[in-house]
Amino acid sequence: MEGYIEYVHNIPVNRNRASVRLGLKNKDINIFSSKMDDIKELKDAIVTESSQYVADYISEHLDLEKYFRSIIFSTSSKSYVDNINFDDVHAIVNFKPINEICYINEHFKSVNKLLPDGGIYIGRTETYWERQQRIYDFFGKKLGFIMWLIDCLLNRFLPKIRFIEPIYKFFTNDHVHPKSIAEVLGRLVYCGFDIIDFEAMDGLLYFVVIKTKEPLNEPDPSYHAIVKLKRIGKGGNFINVYKFRTMHPYSEYLQDYIIKMNGYNKSGKPANDFRVARWGKYMRKFWIDEIPQIINVFKGEMKLFGVRPLSKVRFDEFPDDVQQERIKYKPGCIPPYVALNMPDSSGNIEAERIYLRDLKKSPNFTDIRYLIKAVNNIITNKIRSS
Repeated sequence: MEGYIEYVHNIPVNRNRASVRLGLKNKDINIFSSKMDDIKELKDAIVTESSQYVADYISEHLDLEKYFRSIIFSTSSKSYVDNINFDDVHAIVNFKPINEICYINEHFKSVNKLLPDGGIYIGRTETYWERQQRIYDFFGKKLGFIMWLIDCLLNRFLPKIRFIEPIYKFFTNDHVHPKSIAEVLGRLVYCGFDIIDFEAMDGLLYFVVIKTKEPLNEPDPSYHAIVKLKRIGKGGNFINVYKFRTMHPYSEYLQDYIIKMNGYNKSGKPANDFRVARWGKYMRKFWIDEIPQIINVFKGEMKLFGVRPLSKVRFDEFPDDVQQERIKYKPGCIPPYVALNMPDSSGNIEAERIYLRDLKKSPNFTDIRYLIKAVNNIITNKIRSS
């Protein structure tokens, strides 16, 4: 319980836990602890902190009457925990915006630890979109646009520059930093939750998730311009493929969810993919995001032309015969569908089957022939990256 309150209310940031006396730390925690006497008080608090529309949304996903004594409710100033049985917590409703919490992953992990399997967590955050709308509403459209650009520079782009990131965190404690929808949801999946629903209401994004597993035991993803994506290489071994970032941080953890909800588009990539940033779409359109893969070529993990380096999710969707044949070779920076102009999802697979068949017949010249075709298709605008 203490860990949850500390991370919701940023107590670790305000005090050095290594040097503070235990009694003083408990005093800090007690300031934010309170209790609710009945279900009506909880319902009224939810409406007061948000709106009746939000209260109805929460009630759709959580039976407040049934689980009243098993629900932790937090606001920016209080956590109502004094009458909660922590051996029987069913749900946590946190109304302190996630972007105002300094250590978001640690907070999500503390929620995961408190909840049983199947426990519900409901929270809210200010995303880039809500932040932009709030600035426009306050300053008006013309001045708002200028202020929004300044805000983007200070709170969105500068924190992602390696040498500026620690300076930004030192001065802001990282709690004024808005997050994208993809980043918040990706962090939740990374910390052991599955997504039930999310919706924008009253200038904030609300989400409902369910605990399904323990948090992942792997390093946090990078925020920086060049990212490493885990892909299947020769022999079926995983390699880190370098690309310019076109997606929001933690987006890789949402791939299963996006595909389950939307399937694939005509180019064989996840449809309606909100993980891709607006500027990322332009980078993809002109193949700019692929340039860092030359690092993989120099490392001997890839070649200029070859089968596309696939995620485990996409690899498992390929037919067995293509799976078995493609892992015999290094993947390539430019895939077969570009040379054969077969960009849709099923065309991706068939293009690889044709290429692998030709490669088996003529291993010395196939790559050169296909590379020339691919470059011609790109130059003559016969095919565009998606």
